Amino acid sequence: MRLRHFEELGPICPRCAAGQGGGARLTIAAIERRLHDDILEGALACTRDGCRQAYPVIDGIPIIVPDVARYLSDNLWHITARTDLSESLEIMLGDATGPGSAFDVARYHLGTYAFDHWGEFDPLEEPLQTAGPGSVARCLNAGLDLLAPSIAGPGLDIGCSVGRSTFELAARSSGLVLGLDLNFAMLRLARRVLTEGRVTYPRRRIGIVYDRRTFDVPVTAPERVDFWVCDAMAPPFPPRRFGLIAALNVLDCLPDPRSLLSAIGGGLQPSGGAVLATPYDWSAAVTQPQAWIGGHSPRDASRGAAEPGLRALLTQTNGLRIAGEITDFPWHVRLHDRSTMAYSTHLVAVRSESPTDSGC
Repeated sequence: MRLRHFEELGPICPRCAAGQGGGARLTIAAIERRLHDDILEGALACTRDGCRQAYPVIDGIPIIVPDVARYLSDNLWHITARTDLSESLEIMLGDATGPGSAFDVARYHLGTYAFDHWGEFDPLEEPLQTAGPGSVARCLNAGLDLLAPSIAGPGLDIGCSVGRSTFELAARSSGLVLGLDLNFAMLRLARRVLTEGRVTYPRRRIGIVYDRRTFDVPVTAPERVDFWVCDAMAPPFPPRRFGLIAALNVLDCLPDPRSLLSAIGGGLQPSGGAVLATPYDWSAAVTQPQAWIGGHSPRDASRGAAEPGLRALLTQTNGLRIAGEITDFPWHVRLHDRSTMAYSTHLVAVRSESPTDSGC
């Protein structure tokens, strides 16, 4: 955890914010390991009497979520997983545990995201007949173009995964940039890019056959980038903290997508901007149908279309102004050598209304 990010962004206690409507400022309670301005292991704590909730910093990643105990319990396997195993031993573990195991699911998701975020820099990657890696970067930059001219930071990348979009935000803005995600394994990979400029990930060839790929990647302004575990629906920051927010293909992966829109609207500075993208690929296992934006009730005026609902929620509920949109932006997800999933994502750029815009 970068000290500069902690001091300038001023995180608040998400448990207090959820329970009492206003979170108290967090403080650094302990530093067990540190490298220059980077806290590698330690703890943060709420300053409010009656709370004093502690938030751990593990492998340079602070975990700042409303229910810390549950997060640690649910993600203990990922947090304590070895990262120094040889490729041959990982192959043996994959063969032994088989498809669908926790080990296999973790490396599958890590490899899928790592390929798209960083695969274009892999010297061993051969040109694909379909779209190659980099959908996340192309989508973000198209959205930022809709927001032109450029916006000052600080920037927030919600659902940053393994970090490519966070570095792209740093390249296109000024000030600090923070990547948020709940997946600890992916943030650990993003942190390695941040500190070493290097990617190591399991690339799925077919079935449970994986090849380890390791290569250097270019990064922009690493001194302005950091990665934290935080809940997209309850980001631990005071209102109006960010000049630029990105949330790419996150909206349809949450139990309450409207909470994300509220967090974006409340987190933007006056005249700030945000880029959202979603294919509206709803799953009842994640989001109950009554919380979907579109995708049901074809008897209403929009006949079940999602786009009008999102536009209305952004502008009527959260006080944002649509700066531009692309209704069908291509996004490809590689599954294995013989399979690529194609999405058509709705890309929307919005701006926060400034006092002069609203006539105040």
